[in-house]
Amino acid sequence: MLSSTARVATTVPRRYLGQLCKHFEHKLPVTLAEHGGRIAFPFGTCLLQAETDTLVLRAEAEDPDQLTKTEDVVARHLLRFAFREPPAIEWVR
Repeated sequence: MLSSTARVATTVPRRYLGQLCKHFEHKLPVTLAEHGGRIAFPFGTCLLQAETDTLVLRAEAEDPDQLTKTEDVVARHLLRFAFREPPAIEWVR
């Protein structure tokens, strides 16, 4: 299993955690708790954790292409939700 992590600085990490999980729960298996969540895509998984001023994203997948796809779909949706203050999203493998 391959993985990568992005630590996204934001003043509202719980808001984005909730928005991402609620957006995807209509189509995918999603778990949402107060400070964490999990989104299971067909090609990979994203684990989310809301810290004080950071949203931690952990992408996991079986191969590099699927990992890139997981990173991309999560980042694109987060940027869509955070359009007023677009955060820097840098994945570290």
